[in-house]
Amino acid sequence: MSWDAELTKRLRIGETGPGSFYLLYMCSNFLELKKTLPEVEADVSIKKHTTFRIGGLAKYFFTAKTKESLILAIKTANKMNLPFYILGGGSNVLFSDKGFDGLIIKIETSEVKIQDTSIFLESGISTEKLTNIALRESLTGVEWAAGIPGTLGGAIRGNAGAFKGSIQSVVKSVEAFDTKEEKIITFDNKGCEFDYRNSIFKKNPNLVILSCEIQLKRGNMEESKKEMKERLELRRKIHPLEYWSAGCVFENPLSKDSEGEPKKISAGRLIGECGLEGKTIGEIKVSEKHSNFIVNTGNGKAEDVKELIRVVKKQVKEKTGIVLKEEIEYI
Repeated sequence: MSWDAELTKRLRIGETGPGSFYLLYMCSNFLELKKTLPEVEADVSIKKHTTFRIGGLAKYFFTAKTKESLILAIKTANKMNLPFYILGGGSNVLFSDKGFDGLIIKIETSEVKIQDTSIFLESGISTEKLTNIALRESLTGVEWAAGIPGTLGGAIRGNAGAFKGSIQSVVKSVEAFDTKEEKIITFDNKGCEFDYRNSIFKKNPNLVILSCEIQLKRGNMEESKKEMKERLELRRKIHPLEYWSAGCVFENPLSKDSEGEPKKISAGRLIGECGLEGKTIGEIKVSEKHSNFIVNTGNGKAEDVKELIRVVKKQVKEKTGIVLKEEIEYI
């Protein structure tokens, strides 16, 4: 039973006490939220909105379908001193089994404008849609992104990449909302401070991505289609897409080659060499198909994911001396 239904029941039978007053407080917060955000919901299952299918209940949940409603939701949360989290496609994130004690704002903004070889997109658009638009317009530069889950905002925040390509190579500018100053700021590519699986937006959680301009080049539709098909087939072959997951769990650590130049080491290879494929805790396991994937085989729990990550990091460090760093975010 939801807390608002529970409060109604208690008031109907005349029950009072600390529990009832707490429920009344929650109801008053919810009603205040609904004045500004009529579509806000209460007690929403988070797991339905993540690729891991893990997480408890969000106290409040709002879907922002426009840039204006996204900004309004943030300002409302600030005004009410309510913790909030911006959710995109739900990949690369692990929510607690206890849920989120605040407002989750899910971005589903979707405006697109095309000007020659430039594409202006809002942050709620999926990376899949970006690749489809590029293919339709015979533009090249994002073939590497075929099959990457999540939204464009999330891809920019974590500088998503695959097959030696990354989003930083095509981003011309990004429009973001500073949640502390409550103002819109525009960043050029250099200002985004892109690094391996990182950006200024990841380093500064007060910056929420609203939209971006992607700069591509004229290409050949058939060649792009062929390359995307090859990428998708390779993903199906080497990634455990038959299970729920958050994507790759660990960043590929950096080392140096014989000439002192930086090079990446495959985290999946390190985990595999430590014999951890198939390692299972509860209904969570290290994938046998790709060791950098930790998968949910059924009704997995966040605490089991955290424990398995701890075990993997410990064994890799003991056997190789390398400390793995998580790519996923804990909420």
